Amino acid sequence: MKHKDEVITFKVDGALGEQLKTMPNRSEFIRQAVLQALEMECPLCHGTGTLTPNQMAHWREFREHHELTRCDVCGEPHLTCRDDHPDHGHTQRVHTTGD
Repeated sequence: MKHKDEVITFKVDGALGEQLKTMPNRSEFIRQAVLQALEMECPLCHGTGTLTPNQMAHWREFREHHELTRCDVCGEPHLTCRDDHPDHGHTQRVHTTGD
């Protein structure tokens, strides 16, 4: 079965609209920007910035054995496991695979 494309519209302010008009293929640009943003979405809150009470309960349990540490190479915070590798991540860059 062939999937039909769906047209979605959204409002932007004048300045952004003018910038988008300069794009050679703004539909493709917007499509790629949305796809990239979805790949960067937090797996817990799904971009809302808040957790549900059940998610927060799971998070509290998880953080009993994990901590937020800062990478010495890139400076970004990331989660490390206290039990298995207390120094994991401190001296090497953490790469994500999109999983």
